[in-house]
Amino acid sequence: MSNPTSKKNTFFGGAAVLAAGIVIVKLIGALYKIPLGNILGEAGFSDFNTAYYIYSLLITVSTGCLPVALSKMISEAHALGRHNQVQKTFRVAFTTFLALGTISFCLMFFFPKQLAQLMNNDQSWYSIRALAPAIFFLCPLSAMRGYFQGHSIMTPTAVSQIIEALCKLIIGLSLAWVLLHNSDNSSMAAAGAIFGVSVGCALGMLYTALCFRSQRQHTPEGHDRPQSSKKIFRTLLQLAIPITLGSSVIGLVNLIDTSMIYGRLQDGAGFTLLEARSLKGVFDQAATLYNLPSSFMVPLTASIIPAVSAAQAVKNRKLGAQISETALRTTALLAIPAGVGLFVLSRPIMQLLYPSTEVELGGYILSILGIAVIFVCFMLVCNAIMQAHHLVTVPMITTIIGCLFKLPINYVLVGNRDINIKGAPVSTLVCFGLIALMDLVIIKRTLPRSLSLFRAFAKPAVSAVIMGLAVWACYGLSSSVLASPQGLSNSANAIATLFSVGVGGVVYLVLVLVLRAISPEDLKFMPKGDKIARLLRMG
Repeated sequence: MSNPTSKKNTFFGGAAVLAAGIVIVKLIGALYKIPLGNILGEAGFSDFNTAYYIYSLLITVSTGCLPVALSKMISEAHALGRHNQVQKTFRVAFTTFLALGTISFCLMFFFPKQLAQLMNNDQSWYSIRALAPAIFFLCPLSAMRGYFQGHSIMTPTAVSQIIEALCKLIIGLSLAWVLLHNSDNSSMAAAGAIFGVSVGCALGMLYTALCFRSQRQHTPEGHDRPQSSKKIFRTLLQLAIPITLGSSVIGLVNLIDTSMIYGRLQDGAGFTLLEARSLKGVFDQAATLYNLPSSFMVPLTASIIPAVSAAQAVKNRKLGAQISETALRTTALLAIPAGVGLFVLSRPIMQLLYPSTEVELGGYILSILGIAVIFVCFMLVCNAIMQAHHLVTVPMITTIIGCLFKLPINYVLVGNRDINIKGAPVSTLVCFGLIALMDLVIIKRTLPRSLSLFRAFAKPAVSAVIMGLAVWACYGLSSSVLASPQGLSNSANAIATLFSVGVGGVVYLVLVLVLRAISPEDLKFMPKGDKIARLLRMG
């Protein structure tokens, strides 16, 4: 029987490949979405995001956690040398994904106006139809990604994601600019921008298919007798459905939430459709920055489930708890300073990235979302920890409870003309704060006593708070020095903001090292962790 500790470098090494890919993808994404928000304006950007919410929900329903379930089934069969079982499992999954992708494509392509009306934003139908091909290509692409991940081969996934991002950047921005200047229609320009996503998914699938064909040529001949297609399909669903339902809750609530915001801004607060689109566009611009930190949790969550499962396979609960605590501490080290930084520098960041928007409103929204992102990151990692410990239905229950608070708060606050869109980030904070709190309590009571939440969070939190104070003081001082009699210009704000971010990064890194916020035990779960520990004199 294999020792899980001997495999941790494989798990975290694969996560490192995905992490490197995500860093590149997010950098490209920033170069795409931030200029896009300025090109389209608030109203056009809201159309873009309305289509994306529909797409995200359909992707969750169509693929959900099927790639995770597929990779698990393939990994188990591959470890046992059952090569025929591997190939048949993939064929069943690929057919399933293709069928679901076709259904979702037809829904978005043939009924875009009806979907736009459901979202209370009639102008978004152009973007909905332009995004339809993306879901058709992404479903079979997800099947091939699950196949490679089942063999612990992460490069095709990372490279295909980069291809998608580059197409969005080059094709999407180009089409948006051309259409806006030729038609002066921000809704059409949003459709051009989002069509880049469809092209990227098509090329990403083509690249992954070529990798798959090359991999199949080196697959050894199998002599095992595979299970029936019906049994493979049933097992695939049994593994994926509970996790998919939990993931679908967030997507569904985001969809309802978006429709409710448009509706309440018009029916409750008395704004016109154009005004409602503009207000929602400011929220979406802030949400673009809010979504960045949580995306970096993906490699961490991808590594937790196999690592903890391997520990449980040899009945080493202490190791499973240690891996879980390391994951939580890593989350704290990344999420808390990110949230504090967005909170402290919310207005300067909005002025830096979206100078033409309503900076005061956007800054307020981002300050609330900055705190919310901390809880979102913890929710994602807690969900992975619970799923690894076979508590697959618990994340769905806690998510539903949190969302049951979010919707009525949004209904009341957004419908108040004096509050309007400012109520949306408040409901988001309440929702994810409640979910993360419930998840942490459940994990603490379920896992062995060796799991210490205080040990996981205390030092990262102290370091982040001190960093936040340093950033606040640094920006205040530098902006007062750079300000002219007419006020703080955009260029002066950019210098002060970037300087403050740099100072905050240095202060936080020093505090993490001085306070020993990361332990030698944490480092040993990371690639080259022993060398890093010796370099930091922690060994």
